[in-house]
Amino acid sequence: MMPGFHIKHFGCRAARADAEALGVCLCSAGLNEETIHEAAFVVVNTCSVTAEADRAARAFIRRAHRRNPAAKIVVTGCYAQRAPQELAGMAGVTAVIGNSHKDLAPDIISNLAGHAAATSRHALVPVASLLAAPVWADDNFAHSFLEEAQLAPGSQTRPNLKIQEGCANRCTFCVIPSTRGPSMSLPHAVVLRRVEEFVAAGGNELVLSGINLGRWGRDLRREPGAPRTLASLVRSILQQTALPRLRLSSIEPMDWDDELIALMRERGGNRLCRHAHLPLQSGSDAVLRRMHRRYRPWHYTGKISALLRAAGPELTLGADVMAGFPGETDREFEETVTFIRELPFGYLHLFPFSPRPGTSGWALHAASPVPQSAVEERMAALRALAAEKTLSHRRRFMDRSLSVISLHTPREIAARGRSAALSENFLPMEIEGLFPANCLFNVRVIGIVPDCSLLGVQDG
Repeated sequence: MMPGFHIKHFGCRAARADAEALGVCLCSAGLNEETIHEAAFVVVNTCSVTAEADRAARAFIRRAHRRNPAAKIVVTGCYAQRAPQELAGMAGVTAVIGNSHKDLAPDIISNLAGHAAATSRHALVPVASLLAAPVWADDNFAHSFLEEAQLAPGSQTRPNLKIQEGCANRCTFCVIPSTRGPSMSLPHAVVLRRVEEFVAAGGNELVLSGINLGRWGRDLRREPGAPRTLASLVRSILQQTALPRLRLSSIEPMDWDDELIALMRERGGNRLCRHAHLPLQSGSDAVLRRMHRRYRPWHYTGKISALLRAAGPELTLGADVMAGFPGETDREFEETVTFIRELPFGYLHLFPFSPRPGTSGWALHAASPVPQSAVEERMAALRALAAEKTLSHRRRFMDRSLSVISLHTPREIAARGRSAALSENFLPMEIEGLFPANCLFNVRVIGIVPDCSLLGVQDG
């Protein structure tokens, strides 16, 4: 019997897509997905965007080793790329595979399992082997795109198809350029093939994701008739496949160009989800300049206005917001609060600034740190504002009919005789009645439950 594996995921949608793809590849190689207590291999897909993300990964590795001392722990992801030696010395860690060698991970793990060594596509020689565990990580990122996994609705009803990797924006707070490498795009033909496979497997909603999704296509060789922009790729997917529902994950404000906004006007609510996530980080012009962000507050407002005109008030807008960037004054923070209050956000992802070694923000923090007490106060103010914006947005859909996809329902929701679902415009819902995952139907909103999800009944 082939050994089993268990994958623990940390981080963003693109990182989750990596974990999902790796799981599919390992299953295709003959390994079985199991619980952490039973698995012969525990794969830890790490994030390193904040110091807290690093801490959480280390804590999980220690906990996994205690729960299953016999398991071989393989660490991959951004933390594995940023500080592989640090992870290689931890008890229980058998191998460290950075993002630069992510494509080799299935073969490396299969070889560690004593399987498929003869069929590996590459010579699996570690970059460093004098440590407690061998390390595959370097600065070349030659094997960084894990693109071979077929997508199907399974444990993830709405899987992520990662079509773009890496980023070259060099924001002062961000470690991603050094942990993910330069921007690379999955070719158009491969994207279409993956979408068609997903549809053939019965999938209903697919999420296009990437580290800097709006940059898709800019690194690809020019081929006659092939899409070169994200908007043209989306149009191609909608025209050439039968995918019922396509969702776009986070896209930088300035990458919402006229072509992509026009597509939202043409197709929004009709197979293309009316949902846009535009990272903001700060509403203060001075802070955005120190962050080296490529837009100003008025640019951001213009993109939001254009999207609302294109998709209508049913559009759900989301943003990332950071508190406590080095040198952020009370006045600059209030500029951010005022800016957010004036825009119709449906949700916010909030983060305190975390200094990352190797970034310009590390030196800025050393020179002008924001006191921890001030950061905590600002985070509390942002959380209150985010809750206010979320509730206000969701109340607007009372007594409305929304198209939803049913999800895998947590036990506590099923115990109430309800099913979990997500609306086309990204509103979490509880539906009266028990439904299998991956069903599309209309729901009438009849209330709001305590966690601010909408309550609905099947409509029609």
